[in-house]
Amino acid sequence: MKGAAVVPIVTLALAGIAQHSTAPPAHKGLTAITGLKVGHHTLAERPTGCTVVLAEGGAVAGVDVRGGAPGSIETALLHPFASAERIHGVVLSGGSTFGVHTQKGVMDYLEERNIGIRFGGSTIPLVPGAILFDLRIGDGRIRPGRDCGYAAAKAASNAAVAEGNVGAGAGATIGKLDGPAHAMKAGIGSSEIRLQDGVIVAALVAVNAVGDVIDPATGKVVAGRRTDDGKGLLDVRTVLRSRPAIRTPQAGADDAFALNTTIGIVATNARLTKLQANRVAQIAHNGYARAITPVHTSNDGDAIFALATGEVAGTPNVDMIAWAASEAVAEAILRAVRAATSIPGYPAVRDLK
Repeated sequence: MKGAAVVPIVTLALAGIAQHSTAPPAHKGLTAITGLKVGHHTLAERPTGCTVVLAEGGAVAGVDVRGGAPGSIETALLHPFASAERIHGVVLSGGSTFGVHTQKGVMDYLEERNIGIRFGGSTIPLVPGAILFDLRIGDGRIRPGRDCGYAAAKAASNAAVAEGNVGAGAGATIGKLDGPAHAMKAGIGSSEIRLQDGVIVAALVAVNAVGDVIDPATGKVVAGRRTDDGKGLLDVRTVLRSRPAIRTPQAGADDAFALNTTIGIVATNARLTKLQANRVAQIAHNGYARAITPVHTSNDGDAIFALATGEVAGTPNVDMIAWAASEAVAEAILRAVRAATSIPGYPAVRDLK
């Protein structure tokens, strides 16, 4: 037609492709699961803090604790034989055992909003939690408390999860096998895996390990025990092979595996029972074992909670979800150390050249 613009066929074809193609979703971490919110509160003056995951509509949950020195609260609720069917939040906190008080602040926040189970004329939020040891970072008298838990719950949103030196990761460190002089800064990280049928499996991990973080894809040390000059990394897998297994009366020997605990949460939008959620939490620890060495030591409180919102109906392939959970955990651990920034005396991965 005279005067009409001529548009090449290839242009029309490409335009059609552009209209129907979709970019991969932006990284969100645990909040990729609809119905879950994540909030941090950081006490920068030490630093330490707490991280809260809210499931205001309730979530089926399980837990698995592998470390020999756990610090936790309300984990008995998650046993398959316990009567509670759903929980309403999980709190991860620094501050060692003192940090369990953050759970009360999360309960306060949820009770104010009438979120919880109805029992005896009251609304009772069910909020389990776990703590990590960070009291030797800064002034150990500064600890996350009830107000910290409330503030983290109030800050919770479905936005992409903040990572690094925030919340429960604020005082987290790694590479402490030979004391703080060789250690590094770690933090908190989050990841998600999207499966083809709409199932999402995600993880949130506060990394506070005694040894190294390993990239499972390469087998290489990413962060951990630094060399004596502080500029490089040793490999504790090699270091430990050269050390005795029988204790000696050497001063400080009992502290060799101290100052630890990695705590985390995995979640899925699939529909799981409490028994299945506990099974997922168990297998998710494979992510710890693949990305952290050593792990689950006598002085660790290593724990993983598992949440299921049930948004995706149908019979779940629990083994598939558990595998994805372990993968997400390993990825979250790597993200935690890569997102960390240095604090006095503790350089981060990004500071090593």
